[in-house]
Amino acid sequence: MTDEWYVLIEEDTRVTERVEGGELKLHRWTLVGTHHIEGDAARAAAVAEDAALHYVPQVLARHARPGDEPARHAFVTPDGAWVVLLRQRHRECHIRVTTARLMHAREEKEAPPKTLKEKFRSAWDGPSAPEKPWTPAV
Repeated sequence: MTDEWYVLIEEDTRVTERVEGGELKLHRWTLVGTHHIEGDAARAAAVAEDAALHYVPQVLARHARPGDEPARHAFVTPDGAWVVLLRQRHRECHIRVTTARLMHAREEKEAPPKTLKEKFRSAWDGPSAPEKPWTPAV
């Protein structure tokens, strides 16, 4: 277990799909920033507040003119997360800013490449059985 703190910034990305003559507006939270914080939980909370009050999402930033400032309504939830509503001209978006402590990290590990014999065997036998899905320990 580590004692590293991060500020996570998520943007609500909306995609409009046209289906059977109608429009579906699909919303997804996308993680756009993970910022390592030097310090403790209080420092991370202060940085998260600063991000909530000053971060401008790409949806607004790419259409902004010099000197533009979007309207901002920042809400803090009981667990310390910030949900921010931003409006600029006819555009509207949401961001969520949270603090998180890194609890586990593992580097990627690749399996060794198959030998020619293993490739032929898997082509002949078909794909191998999938791994068992995770289940909680009882």
